[in-house]
Parts: sequence; C-alpha cells; structure tokens
Amino acid sequence: MGEPFIGSEALAARRLTPYQLRSRFVAVHRDVYVARDTRPTASARAKAAWLWSGRAGVVAGRSAAVLHGAKWVDGAAPAEMLYDNRRPPKGICTWSDQVAEDEIETVRGIAVSTPARTALDLARRRPLDVAVAEIDALARAAKLKIADIELLAERYKGSRGIRDARVALDLVDPGAESPQETRVRLLLIRAGFPRPETQIPVYDEYGQLVAELDMGWRDVKVGVDYEGDHHWRSRRSFDRGIRRHAEVTELGWDDVRITAEDSDGAIVGRVGRAWDRRT
Repeated sequence: MGEPFIGSEALAARRLTPYQLRSRFVAVHRDVYVARDTRPTASARAKAAWLWSGRAGVVAGRSAAVLHGAKWVDGAAPAEMLYDNRRPPKGICTWSDQVAEDEIETVRGIAVSTPARTALDLARRRPLDVAVAEIDALARAAKLKIADIELLAERYKGSRGIRDARVALDLVDPGAESPQETRVRLLLIRAGFPRPETQIPVYDEYGQLVAELDMGWRDVKVGVDYEGDHHWRSRRSFDRGIRRHAEVTELGWDDVRITAEDSDGAIVGRVGRAWDRRT
C-alpha cells in the first residue's frame, strides 16, 4: 500500500486489521492513510486530496499538471482541486469554478482537469512568470497545443483572470526544458530582444546533429544555453559540454552559456555583446 488509501475501506475489505492500520500507516487527511515511511510527492498529495473529497472533487492546477506528467512540481506544495468546500484541511487548496464535462478526464483512476483546462487555471491563478514556467512544463509533457488553451479561454471570456491568462499564454513555449530556461527566455524578451526560438538543432557540414541549443536566434547565429548542475556532476558531462561548445563555435555560432551564478544584468549584457558582435 504505497499509494494513499481510505482506511475504512481497507478495514471493511479486511486488507488490514485495525492494529496494522494504526501501527504501519499514518493519516494525512481524515480517513486517508499512507505508509509511515512514505516520502510525500506531488502526485501522492493529489490522490490523497481526491480521496479526502470522497472522490467527488476534480484534481486541478499544479496537482493536475503533475498527473499529466509535468516536471518541476513542488512535492511540498498543497494539493489543488476543483471542489465545493471552502474549508479544506491543511495541505489542500480548493476552489469552486464552473467546469464542463469535456474539461475532465480520468488519469490513474482519478478525476483530473484536462491539460487545456489545467493550463487555463494555472494562467488565471498564478503570477505571470510562475504561470508561464508551469505551463511550459505541462505543455511539453502533455504535447499540449497553445491553440487548444486559447480556444478554451474563449469559453470563459469575461471570467476573472482571463486577461492575465491571455498574457501568460502568449509567452508559453513548450521547448523550455526547465523553469530556469523559461526564466532566462522571459528575461531576454523583456530586455528587448526578439523572442528566441527554443531547442535549435545545430548540424555540421555532413548533416550530423552536433547540438541542440536551449534558445537563440538562427538569423544572427546567437545561442543561449542554461547550464544546470547536472552539467557539472561528472567529468564526462563536463568534457562533453566543452566539446559541444567548441563544435558549435566552429560552426559559426556565438553560444552564450548561462549558469545560476549569473545575475539578470550579466545575462542581458553577455547576450547583448554577442548580438553586437553579430550585427
């Protein structure tokens, strides 16, 4: 029983004795249990919240995103659900909104808002940059088309948060592979650079793929790569990164490599200087 379950159902089915339930499991919500050594994850919190609702709620927001396969969802954040209960227990966030039948699907036996409805809720309820990063991850995982979200937004035209949602949706790019890539992309757009293309393939003279740049501009051959911690965890990864950068440079690209240590001003300045060299 690694997944959350309803304790009274387990007792009624005689899968557990009362003593086993008390000694081996812990209640995370009323009558909803997990094993004592379970490390909470975003998906487990989502299922536990849905069971707490008596299977009547619809998992939504960040919780729906993780069930659709999105990465980077905080496992410690409260579960989110469309459910008409204004006093949920600690660890659950609920809201009561209109939701149509075609905006709900079943994932792992759980009622979940569809990817498009999930993205719309994120766009309406999150701060702009957070919403864009979360929808980037969801769109990439679920192969979600922005046009589908925009079409759904028309259904709720005039609803609270729709204007903010449209701004966020205009900035979404499923090519982002991490929240940091989204952050850098938005930073460059706000600094006045043309909107960068993401995941740009670079080929050598023989047509072999040499690299895929996180973002950049093909017309001026300026690329921007965010180097996360995983690039430095082993000597092999480190050496591969050096070779990759050298090959991309030899093919005529100015590849700007960004790390978490770079300030916003440093990033804009370095990319600006690369543009100056090209133009």
